[in-house]
Amino acid sequence: MARITLGMGSSHSPALLMEPEAWLARAGHDDVHIHALFDHEGKRVSYEQLLADADPSILKEIDMDKLWERHRTNQQAVAKMKSILAEANPDVVLIIGDDHKEVFQEDNMPAISIYWGEKLPYKPQGMMKWKYAADLRAEDWYPQEEKEYPVANGLAERLIGQLMEQDFDVAHSHHYNPEQGMSHSFGYVYYKMMGETPIPIIPVSINTYYPPNQITPARAFKLGQALREAVESWPEEINVTIIATGGLSHFVVDEAFDRHFLDIMENGTVEEHAALPREKLQSGNSEFRCWSALAGAVQPMQMELIDYVPCYRSPAGTGCAMAFAVWR
Repeated sequence: MARITLGMGSSHSPALLMEPEAWLARAGHDDVHIHALFDHEGKRVSYEQLLADADPSILKEIDMDKLWERHRTNQQAVAKMKSILAEANPDVVLIIGDDHKEVFQEDNMPAISIYWGEKLPYKPQGMMKWKYAADLRAEDWYPQEEKEYPVANGLAERLIGQLMEQDFDVAHSHHYNPEQGMSHSFGYVYYKMMGETPIPIIPVSINTYYPPNQITPARAFKLGQALREAVESWPEEINVTIIATGGLSHFVVDEAFDRHFLDIMENGTVEEHAALPREKLQSGNSEFRCWSALAGAVQPMQMELIDYVPCYRSPAGTGCAMAFAVWR
């Protein structure tokens, strides 16, 4: 029978592809290019309001030596995650990610969707939508060659049916339009975690960012439980790794909330995920939902926190907090 032998949670920020000078360049545009800024109470604010209320000690966090130290820490964590995945050598990787209007638009924004075509296309223009700032050359950071990556399409098709039987109304894609490529959620895993030999994946996309049909943390957790139940029912003798990408707090770093959430990820119940304050799960923080889905899938495995790295980039406290964890 199929077994889930490894769970992995990783941030997928562009900062993981870029050096600190680019972090600071992006900070210079936080007042105009961010999807939305929310303070630690979950209230939407302007950059100027954040800056006026910020702790002056944040200035120490954007010292160039500190930024480079955190960059190195991030890269060490990513390398360790890549090594752990290679050592596990799974037959299939099920990835839980979110889309930033690379695939889904306002004319069709499913809460849950699974891709089950034979190949998942990568388009550099899709990743370039994820670029860090108008004055940065995205081609300096993202692969520019169009590619197609293998999908465990038979298992993906089966999974769609199994989730429907468990009362999850799953949208599906058997192909994308010619100009469309995969979400950065999946591209990050291929580019930074898998290496030269891609493993067939099952791409599960959930809507974290865009109201009014954002999946709730409790529903995400229960989706994870359903994913585990489905995988463990497969008769094939295969090992499966489940990876969630996204988060943690951004675009305003909130270390206390991140630490609280990581505690919930390690020991929490569906009730604790349900109790997460929804007003704080907006903008980049919305991607906590991907981790909540992972939490449901990896019970009762044990969590190992590889690292947590709060990457500030401005005196207003903007940036992205990185987290890397595994369950075995």
